[in-house]
Amino acid sequence: MSKSRASASDIREIHSDFLIIGSGLAGLYAALYASGFGSVTILTKSTVEESNSYWAQGGIAAVVDPDDSTWFHIEDTLRAGRGLNDTEAVTVLVNEGKERVADLIRLGMKFDTGEKGLELGLEGGHTKRRVLHAGGSSTGREMVKFLIAAVENNKSITKFESTGVIGFFSDGTACSGALAADGNLSPVAFVSKSTILATGGASALYERTTNPEGATGEGIALAYYAGAEIADMEFVQFHPTAFYNENGASFLITEAVRGEGAHLLDSGGKRFMHNYSELGELAPRDVVSRAIYMEMKKSGRDCVHLDMRHLDPAYIKTRFSNIYRACLAYGVDMTGGLVPVAPAAHYTIGGVRTGLSGETNIKGLFACGEVACTGVHGANRLASNSLLECVVFARRAVDGAIDTPEVRYRVPVAEVDSSLFQSSESQEELFREFKAEASRIMNRRVGIVRSRESLEEALAELADMASSLERLSGYHRLKLKMVLDVSAIITRFSLLREESRGVHIREDFPEEDPGWRKHIILKKGEEPAALPV
Repeated sequence: MSKSRASASDIREIHSDFLIIGSGLAGLYAALYASGFGSVTILTKSTVEESNSYWAQGGIAAVVDPDDSTWFHIEDTLRAGRGLNDTEAVTVLVNEGKERVADLIRLGMKFDTGEKGLELGLEGGHTKRRVLHAGGSSTGREMVKFLIAAVENNKSITKFESTGVIGFFSDGTACSGALAADGNLSPVAFVSKSTILATGGASALYERTTNPEGATGEGIALAYYAGAEIADMEFVQFHPTAFYNENGASFLITEAVRGEGAHLLDSGGKRFMHNYSELGELAPRDVVSRAIYMEMKKSGRDCVHLDMRHLDPAYIKTRFSNIYRACLAYGVDMTGGLVPVAPAAHYTIGGVRTGLSGETNIKGLFACGEVACTGVHGANRLASNSLLECVVFARRAVDGAIDTPEVRYRVPVAEVDSSLFQSSESQEELFREFKAEASRIMNRRVGIVRSRESLEEALAELADMASSLERLSGYHRLKLKMVLDVSAIITRFSLLREESRGVHIREDFPEEDPGWRKHIILKKGEEPAALPV
């Protein structure tokens, strides 16, 4: 590929008041809210439907029942987070969460209702029914579809799909937009007073995952390269119940199935969760994932089973219609047979470190949604708090951006490497091969249960893979570098945390250590720092 340079005249410029990168729930909600304060540009590297939000099944947790209270929701969130939550952020999430849900309903969002009003589900870690659903177990899709329609009808918002960010215009202290490749692989400079990052998480770095393939942490990598602080990357939440198939097929089976009474059975057909928690199948996700891992290890099997045979078949087929159809496609009738399940990488708790207004340590750069680390989840995310976090902190990020003075800094784009805007099928195929190998390393070495030995092996294998960067060029080389860098950050953080807490489980340090009530923070060019909660 050519190593020539692009001139400034080759690069189109798009100016707006707000630049929003990512089109999941956080990005769409931020765009819609920001449109009331100025012009908005929203970018996504794929399509607006391709996001973790779109595939979210569980629902959105909010205190809307008179028998519930914000205090209960806060306590449940803190209990799940194992002492690492930012209490102020949790309080904001819960108190403002019910207001944001009310806003969505006023805008016309339809949540599922019954004879008594809104239908509220119960999920693991919650002590009250407070999970709102839409379309049964298709909540994320329904919410994203609702917001897509609102965004596309808004004349203040301009949307760019199939547009991948190459880097931010940043000097390490301020940001004034981003350089991207559009759908034709042409360079475009998106110049903006405020940039809001909402690109989602990194769980597709793992071979076994519930995430779409694009969820590889590119937003985290880009922010890191720009000088933003990264936090808590060792905390990768594995969803306990992803469908298991010997051929590798996997899809999420929502926690709400257990909330409605499904049982987990071991290889002998016996329930086992009460051996690990008094909450049984309704224990928090980290507890259930670890229990399933232990049962699989004892039996030598690759899965356990979900049992719904004792539940009303008609209700199951209606309430979980999309899951019922997905299971049938693999020859499993969830109303009359056992469903094979095993944990899969699901949610990135860590990410770009932000304050309560989505602000990063880079002026003009904000983050919200799964790409951000607000501190609300601590060491383990409470089920259905993620969609709530998206809308609460997306709005706060926009409010923070409004109040931020315009950044004058601008990286000159006259000397951009033109190879970044070239592609070929052979390069794409090679990138996919390397990415698949990195994902296997993460699954084998940095999975649910880790050890110093496995983590050091992972770092060595990822370092060996870094030498393969020379076999790629341009955009594909950048993509592989981001995959390897984010994988290595997760692994380094996991090696540093010498304890087991929440979703981070160390075989060689099996207990929670009070001395590790700390957040691990990393900034480019510096060594990781451990800061007390």
